[in-house]
Amino acid sequence: MNFMEKIITTKDVHLYYGSKEALKGITLDFPDKGIHALIGPSGCGKSTYLRTLNRMNDMIENVKIEGEFKFKNQDIYDEKIDLVELRKKIGMVFQQPNPFPFSIYDNVTYGLRMAGIKDKRILDEKVETSLKQAAIWEEVKDNLNKNALALSGGQQQRICIARVLAVAPEVILLDEPTSALDPISTEKIEEMLLTLRDNYTCIMVTHNMQQASRISDTTSFFLSGNLVESNKTKKIFLNPDKEQTADYLSGKFG
Repeated sequence: MNFMEKIITTKDVHLYYGSKEALKGITLDFPDKGIHALIGPSGCGKSTYLRTLNRMNDMIENVKIEGEFKFKNQDIYDEKIDLVELRKKIGMVFQQPNPFPFSIYDNVTYGLRMAGIKDKRILDEKVETSLKQAAIWEEVKDNLNKNALALSGGQQQRICIARVLAVAPEVILLDEPTSALDPISTEKIEEMLLTLRDNYTCIMVTHNMQQASRISDTTSFFLSGNLVESNKTKKIFLNPDKEQTADYLSGKFG
């Protein structure tokens, strides 16, 4: 894990919903590889910020975004950028599992088919590899034609993660990926993320302090649209620089 090498850098990020300023000058970089947690109370801007990184906020009306966003030194908001390519490289996993209403196999191969890959051997191989990476291959390998919506919530979320992995991303954005799941499914997803951290940059919004402290390498604390502090997770949890961070982590608010 190379903490010197930055894969995404953002500088002085402001975001407005109409006249309401939701992000107030965020400057934050992400090292290549590892798990990076964004924490803070509800409505503090962490999910809004996460969605700026692969331009998911473009879909919301009346949003104005300012600042500098770079992915491997390329301007994420360049008018000429191919959004489909960008979102392949910077994939997204949402809070609620959102598999498509078709088979497990077709869910995982969706992005590959959209990219024009039709060779069944390649598709089969990608399905197996991605489902293994998402720690669900053993559970579904004999039922790949089963409708993904028939799976449990935790299984659906892992199928969604496999779907993202199949198109070979470099960064995976996870917006509270376990908040809708039971403790056993949550544990499976955490274990899976720990196996991905050496090959991918995972940026995860979580409201679960224990989760951030258990699995993340770095943690960034957001409050009221501001970035209060960002550091290695151990430092944030054991010896934060800011009183607001200590107060939040000790449960005084949030």
